[in-house]
Amino acid sequence: MTNPFQLLGISDDVVNAVKDLGFETPTPIQEQSIPVLLEGTNDFVGLAQTGTGKTAAFGLPLLELIDFKSNKPQALILCPTRELCLQITNDLKNFSKNVANAHVVAVYGGANIMQQLREIRQGVQIVVATPGRMLDIIGRKAIDFSAVKYVVLDEADEMLNMGFQDDINDILSTTPDDKKTWLFSATMPAEVRRIAKNYMDNPVELTMGTKNTGNVNIEHEYYIVRARDKYAALKRIVDFNPEIFAVVFCKTKLDTQDVAEHLIKDGYNADALHGDLSQQQRDKVMQRFRERNMQLLIATDVAARGIDVSGVTHVINYSLPDEIESYTHRSGRTGRAGKTGISICIINSKEVGKIRQLERIIGKQFTKAELPTGFDVCEKQLFSLVHKVHNVEVNVEQIDQYIPRIMDEFKDLSKEDVIKRFASLEFNRFLDYYSKAPDLNAAVGDDRGERGERGERGAGRGRGSEGYTRLFINLGSVDEFTRGDMLSFICNNGKIGGKSVGKIDLKGVFSFFEVEDAVADTVFEGFKSVEFNGRAVRIEKSGDNPREGGGGGERRGGGERRSGGFGGGGERRSGGGGGYRGGNSGGGDRRSSGGSGRREGGSRDGGSGGGFRDFSGRSREDKGGSREGGNREGGSGERRKKW
Repeated sequence: MTNPFQLLGISDDVVNAVKDLGFETPTPIQEQSIPVLLEGTNDFVGLAQTGTGKTAAFGLPLLELIDFKSNKPQALILCPTRELCLQITNDLKNFSKNVANAHVVAVYGGANIMQQLREIRQGVQIVVATPGRMLDIIGRKAIDFSAVKYVVLDEADEMLNMGFQDDINDILSTTPDDKKTWLFSATMPAEVRRIAKNYMDNPVELTMGTKNTGNVNIEHEYYIVRARDKYAALKRIVDFNPEIFAVVFCKTKLDTQDVAEHLIKDGYNADALHGDLSQQQRDKVMQRFRERNMQLLIATDVAARGIDVSGVTHVINYSLPDEIESYTHRSGRTGRAGKTGISICIINSKEVGKIRQLERIIGKQFTKAELPTGFDVCEKQLFSLVHKVHNVEVNVEQIDQYIPRIMDEFKDLSKEDVIKRFASLEFNRFLDYYSKAPDLNAAVGDDRGERGERGERGAGRGRGSEGYTRLFINLGSVDEFTRGDMLSFICNNGKIGGKSVGKIDLKGVFSFFEVEDAVADTVFEGFKSVEFNGRAVRIEKSGDNPREGGGGGERRGGGERRSGGFGGGGERRSGGGGGYRGGNSGGGDRRSSGGSGRREGGSRDGGSGGGFRDFSGRSREDKGGSREGGNREGGSGERRKKW
């Protein structure tokens, strides 16, 4: 009987290697994309969720199209993370194990660059790379891409989210104009569409399911809890699922470390994965997780991108992501390769609207679930133990020698007594913990009067909310910060956890944020000598600042003058009742927005409640961005879907 991969046009050597890996039938994306890519004459856009077999979808055709008699690079695969880079490389090596003279090299940061350069010099046909390290090697003039015929951009949306747009441009400029570009992505935001337009000529587009939708094998649930009960809720979910093998997502590095440390102290087999770990530490954590020597991997979005570990039963969103597309990638860690999975969101009552927004985007209904009671958890753990005892494999040869002594130990006990005692070994531990366990479920509105999820609390204007200090920072959306980026920036430099941060109010060239009073001094200390893109980052207390009251003004270093106020119940800049006015007196940045427009570095961008008009002598430029009040205020020129 002919193998289905052979019917698609894959050669015997490669098909046999694929069969050895246990793959008998192509996945839908492989079935539809392989025949198109085997022609080798088209640019291609493939939209499909992670875990659907994308690596084989582009990897198998590449192995058929490449001339392995030549040792020059003929294919370049760019991907966002080291983990994904290694995964793709290993898959391609496995697929090509029966192909003579096939050489695949992984190029990624955090590893020995000299070893990678040696492998390239020895001859390579396929280079799998992360953008940063690839640029480094190109800068050393250590690789020749003149013979490259195919470029694959895998998880393109993630590479753009991570800020690799310029790197991708620079790398592709070193490849021939007549190459074919194959782009694979889980979602299709405008930025990815722009890449397709810039680098491709009339590409064939294949969409598996609806764009940006979630994997059909994944169930989506959410639990509403009070903010203070979030960690207890996480523990209860884990305890209620004794066989859980999960990735838990947090927003910041400090949060991942904090949650992982608490879980470890409470006896769970967990560890954290975040950007501050060295490559050796990351590899060690991931090896433990892949080998199932660890039950819970606590990770940030960036650190977890590209992770492909089979058998993940649950994805738990300890914090919802700032960007909608990130949820699709998070949930895609489970339900892979045709298996089912569950994606859980632990939210407070103010975030129900975000769940509704997610439902619209991914086209799937979320189930509102109730956290189990303490009794439910104990019962579940008890029967999990019973099933383990019933199904355990008995090593008769080894255990028989001990049976007489065991029987003698139990001679005074009935069969029922023995069973009770074995069951109680595990059951008592959970019974002690959950004997007075409270109901953690919260109704919508239960968070009133309590600090909710960080960044979600509505703060009073002018001064921090009760228990919080409101701070000013001279960074904003024009510095390409999202609210999530700002949260990470504050936590990592201020050396505080995300739970200590209240509302973040992101503006154009500056922002306001709240921190708990108790950690305000820590934040000031942490930011004493921080720089961003070569300029000093300045943080100031804004609670009683003249900028926040009406009228008046204050000059700061560099001749910068700020005068601010919030008049008439809403924020007004350079209008009646105060406003915000800033400018470096030596031709620096002068702004007056709101009703009177905006001055910027000698140019005037104005217009009441509308777009920007540029009177600086340059051509008119739309700066995109988000609407704030009545003004349209632009940042980097890009727009992303945010909450």
